[in-house]
Amino acid sequence: MKWTEVQEIAIQLADARPEVDPTRVNFVDLMNWVMALPEFDDDPKRCGERILEGIQQAWIDELA
Repeated sequence: MKWTEVQEIAIQLADARPEVDPTRVNFVDLMNWVMALPEFDDDPKRCGERILEGIQQAWIDELA
């Protein structure tokens, strides 16, 4: 899984961290949690604030 797979990342985060409110996640934690996902395999340097915002929003939408 790559940084651009925002929807899939959001689904996996929702499954892996059901106790977390994605509206309250800081980007440092979010980035670390994404990189810790078992299927994730991408360069951390390819991640930026815009990608993390997209992941966060997709995660929020996933729980709606």
